[in-house]
Amino acid sequence: MEKEQLKEQLKKQIVEFLNLTHTKPEDIKNDEPLFGEGLGLDSIDSIELIVLLSREYGINIQDPKEGRKVLVDVNTMADYIEKHRTK
Repeated sequence: MEKEQLKEQLKKQIVEFLNLTHTKPEDIKNDEPLFGEGLGLDSIDSIELIVLLSREYGINIQDPKEGRKVLVDVNTMADYIEKHRTK
């Protein structure tokens, strides 16, 4: 899968998995922070994103520090998926 396709797929999955009813995938910028000032996700959302990575890409993140490095923005998540996916 091409990286841009992966990013678009990730945005759709984020909206769907987190039930972001007021956000469209195209509203999410690739370099927009997912937490805080950016998309405004919280710690519960981070758990959902880790489940998404496990379920959809076979990536298991056990260490919270690693999770914080991966769940920065769509670009960072796509890079990590490309290097570590098992599905």
